[in-house]
Amino acid sequence: MRQQPKSRLIAFFLFAVLVSFTSTLFAKDANLTKNFISGKVIGIADGDTVTVLTEEHEQYKVRLAGIDCPEKAQAFGNLAKKTLSKKVFSQNVRIENRGIDQYGRTLGIVIMGDIDINEYMILQGVAWHYKKYANTQPQEEADRYSKAEDIARNNKKGLWIQDNPTPPWQFRAEKKNKPTQ
Repeated sequence: MRQQPKSRLIAFFLFAVLVSFTSTLFAKDANLTKNFISGKVIGIADGDTVTVLTEEHEQYKVRLAGIDCPEKAQAFGNLAKKTLSKKVFSQNVRIENRGIDQYGRTLGIVIMGDIDINEYMILQGVAWHYKKYANTQPQEEADRYSKAEDIARNNKKGLWIQDNPTPPWQFRAEKKNKPTQ
């Protein structure tokens, strides 16, 4: 009879050790399931990708969700990168985590203070609202981003000074289908 409580105590102890070990081992993966990631922007890859360093010294490559900026080889690609860099480089931001993309980047809304940086990029005329994925956005956000693009277009801001700018998804598709010589 006395063995049963002792067995339970040992089982409980082993379970506690296992839980502790597992939670430490997968701390970064657990961070990815949080709604927000906070840190300092330490890198800008292009107009819609930043690297954030958390206080825990973990880096996250973040693809700005809901927008698409011109590629580096495209007109306004460098301006998009420069605009994003001027606004957020070395700044503390919060990332509203929206998941992981096909390249392993965190998809997120970058927030600095009370500014939605993704929307800011659209308003500056250096990003499109990526309507292909609008159905994955909260409706209010999709409406704001769409309106921001209309404002930038109507004011001929940034890339909208062009009569018919090539969207980055079209540019990528054309580049992919271009025969090599």
